[in-house]
Amino acid sequence: MSKLVHCGRLFDGLIPDLLEGQEILVEDGVITAVGRNLSRPPGVEVVDLSGLTLTPGLIDAHIHTDIFRWEHLGGLLAASPNWVTLGHLHTAQRTLERGFTTIRAMGLLDPGFGIVDVKRAIDAGYFTGSRMVVACHMLGSEGSHADYSQFFVANPQRAEQIQMPNIGTGPDHFRRAVRREFKYGGDFIKFFMSGGFATPNDGPEEQQLSREEVAAIIDTAHALGRQATAHVYAPPEINLLLDHGIDGLEHAAMIDEPTARRVEQAGVYLVPTFSPYDEIIDFDEENMRKKPPEFAQKLRDYAQRLAAGRRVIAQSNIRLGFGSDLVAVHQAYESWYEYGCWLRAGIDPFRALTAATSVNADILALPRVGSVAPGQFADLAGWHRDILTDPDALSECDFVMKAGRSYPTNFTLT
Repeated sequence: MSKLVHCGRLFDGLIPDLLEGQEILVEDGVITAVGRNLSRPPGVEVVDLSGLTLTPGLIDAHIHTDIFRWEHLGGLLAASPNWVTLGHLHTAQRTLERGFTTIRAMGLLDPGFGIVDVKRAIDAGYFTGSRMVVACHMLGSEGSHADYSQFFVANPQRAEQIQMPNIGTGPDHFRRAVRREFKYGGDFIKFFMSGGFATPNDGPEEQQLSREEVAAIIDTAHALGRQATAHVYAPPEINLLLDHGIDGLEHAAMIDEPTARRVEQAGVYLVPTFSPYDEIIDFDEENMRKKPPEFAQKLRDYAQRLAAGRRVIAQSNIRLGFGSDLVAVHQAYESWYEYGCWLRAGIDPFRALTAATSVNADILALPRVGSVAPGQFADLAGWHRDILTDPDALSECDFVMKAGRSYPTNFTLT
């Protein structure tokens, strides 16, 4: 069935402007025409969204879908694989309701490959949910930010019982791990170059993989025609990744100017995930108290460098993708919060919106999403608030369409 969507204003994901009076013709889930006063096919269904600003369906390029609620994150270490799989589905359903029609999901605590099952079930139409591009597990070394047995270091016997095949040492281990991820349905590789903030026994400046291990991961992914992206914070580790041809960077929150120039020249993308550090940069004492003590203390210790890194990123010409990485204080599916972080950092709203649409579509290697143009899937989102001036505008989605089908929206913020 054909649908004709009347827009109030339209951001098409490509042009940094809001176009007035546009119409979008959709046939069989695909956009066939965009413009003014389009011809009406017989029996077309008219969808009047003249009171809303329309965008392409938004894309979150860094989301941890395992989590039902951030308050219960610690319980996932004891949860069954089935429970974790249901968490992936729950998050994908909630993000769709909020206007994010596609998500790039990073494995977190899933011991198996349930994330792939959820992706396939959504693609097959058995469940509603955001379109998913997935990394099944996050690769890392023993004791690293990826090794969640470190939460049990006071009880080594219990820690040794936690089986994590993505954790290991040496180039051969990581070659096998990369091949295993793709064998069972992963779309890309995510690995930990450095430590982080949320785990208790490592720090963001630690180098947690050797040059040889990094080369093994990236070269194996590339040999199989896939991408590799890395969790990283500081310039020495970022530069090591650039030396080895990394495709993307996650966070890079303490980047400096010379390193930013090198990232620009290499054409490597960066998904900066401002949200996890926002409480210390735009200081929020109440939310700081909600974070685990070690997380909050590390944020305080690195506050100045995080603020400086955010300025470097905001003022750079790096190809920025949009990703939220919410694991504390906000629910994993509240991707809208990241948009406010970008605007408060002084980033032009069109740059943020482009990051969340056409740039992310390129990062995810999904050429038929992320823009409103003929031949694209009919993924649309509608907003009644002013998306150019209101940092929280994306918290209230009025309309969402994925591949030509409209879905209920949900304003609930918790």
